[in-house]
Amino acid sequence: MILLRPLLFSILGVLPGLSEIPDWGEWRGPTRDGQIHKGAKAWPETLGDENFKKQWSVDLAEGYSSPIAVENRVFTVETSDKKNEVVRAFDRGTGEQLWESSWKGSMMVPFYAAKNGSWVRSTPACDGKLLYVGGMRDVLVALDVQSGDVKWRVDFPEEAGTQRPQFGFVCSPLLGEDYLYVQAGSALRKIRKSDGKTMWKTLEDDRAMFGEAFSSPIWATIGGRKQIVVQTRMLLAGVSPENGEVLWSTPVKAFRGMNILTPTPVGDHVFTASYGGGTFWYEIDSDDESQSVTELWNDKLEGNMSSPLVIDGKVYLHGRDKRFHCIDPGEKKVLWSTKNIYGDYWSMVANGNRILALDDRGTLMLIEADAGEFKLVNELEVSARPTWAHASVCGNEVLVRDLKGLTSYRWE
Repeated sequence: MILLRPLLFSILGVLPGLSEIPDWGEWRGPTRDGQIHKGAKAWPETLGDENFKKQWSVDLAEGYSSPIAVENRVFTVETSDKKNEVVRAFDRGTGEQLWESSWKGSMMVPFYAAKNGSWVRSTPACDGKLLYVGGMRDVLVALDVQSGDVKWRVDFPEEAGTQRPQFGFVCSPLLGEDYLYVQAGSALRKIRKSDGKTMWKTLEDDRAMFGEAFSSPIWATIGGRKQIVVQTRMLLAGVSPENGEVLWSTPVKAFRGMNILTPTPVGDHVFTASYGGGTFWYEIDSDDESQSVTELWNDKLEGNMSSPLVIDGKVYLHGRDKRFHCIDPGEKKVLWSTKNIYGDYWSMVANGNRILALDDRGTLMLIEADAGEFKLVNELEVSARPTWAHASVCGNEVLVRDLKGLTSYRWE
């Protein structure tokens, strides 16, 4: 049963300057590649207390879901008392809570994942009208952004007869014009926004260990063909958004299917890295009728959970070894690796040649992207609690979700 507690239905006035701040409505931003919006002003040369000021902060229950911001609202998801999943909407300028919606939906994850908690993981997506939220027990819920009212709800194990995923619903929904694309119900699915109906499904795998994906899909145009690049627990593939046809695919080696990070299209190539498999660089060949994939390079450097950035053709990756690396996939070289060891996870956002990286230990770092060496400009502790959720960076607004709270900063 779904519990809804509207707290405030009126739209609060937008604070001066807030209307100029762009949205961050999906996993890793509007283009899902960790790149700040085009035309953004350059970030300040330093990161410090004098120019990085807290605007507001709210306490929450545990969660790994990243905050998203659309128009005058910020949305986040949490797991309360190990029983319920709760979605909250806050005023973007003041942090005042506008509404919340909740449902029973918690579960315990197994094995190595249990040490970090069984909190909600999927980052929602918002198109300005509806908020699409993935619940741990493989449910997808659409909420009205103004009121929090539930518009539709799909329980994939009940409706599709699939197994509940051992590690929960992890994939973050990908927005299309009239449809969503998400790995849920043991497949990649095209879902109609208006009612939650599955229009097609592909790349099905209902095995308990390898069924539900960890990775999130991304749009790409490869060989002139618009497609969804998606990584299952076992495969990397390009899929037609129209009919679900698999345009190309290749196995990706990983320990127990731990293909976690978001795949990275670069022109007609795709970069990825896996836990237990290494770093991979693929070329996608196209002719008039079909596409095929060729592995050009496989390096022993392993990825883990941190999705990489591409700047000037170089890939910047936080690896399983907890070091930061610069890779030139075209030259098939790891250019440099840091001597310092960092946390288990980084979320990263790029603006030109600057990287804003949030370590899971609560440290925010400003880095200058340089193919010759690692250049840390400076760093700032933003939380004493773990910060596993991806940072959201909208213009000069930075949203940091730590394990038990959400804080809005303004970069002056």
